[in-house]
Amino acid sequence: MYLRAFSMLKNANQDTISSSELAERLHLNPPQIRKDLSYFGAFGTRGVGYPVASTAKQIRGILKLDVTQKAALVGAGRLGAAIAAYPGFEMFGFDIAAIFDNDESKIGTIIGKNTIEDIAKISIIEDRDIHLAILAVPGEAAQSVVDMLVNCRIKGILNLSPCYLEVPKRIKVITIDLAMELGILPYYM
Repeated sequence: MYLRAFSMLKNANQDTISSSELAERLHLNPPQIRKDLSYFGAFGTRGVGYPVASTAKQIRGILKLDVTQKAALVGAGRLGAAIAAYPGFEMFGFDIAAIFDNDESKIGTIIGKNTIEDIAKISIIEDRDIHLAILAVPGEAAQSVVDMLVNCRIKGILNLSPCYLEVPKRIKVITIDLAMELGILPYYM
């Protein structure tokens, strides 16, 4: 959340921001912001605020986002195509470096800068030094695709399929089920 805010401020050519201004943007209170950022060192100057560019750089380093992280996208359907075209990953240092699908009518077509490749050739991600995967396949195909990714030495998976995945403990999986998240909203409304 802080990285997004500081990155957007940097892109808007803003040099500094006070904790009060940042709190207003993020709907937090200024003491909370000062406390959060102080856990990682001295970022700001009392009475001046936080230097936007250097604070963004420091937060990137803390989050290990200071080097480009390449990801393979598996699934080039409507959701996969939208993800491949989304420009927001760049802000966080992510590069969709490969796209795979099993649909012959999609293989060879281009989304963004990538040509969709046959999932049967997914093992090439090892040669490309890709350690992250985004899974945008139907639930019934998810586990078999994940098994292929495990064999390719993937270290992290963002799972957008509506299912639980079984992976070795060395692999971190984050699952986002959009329908389930939407289903939570009525309760809070």
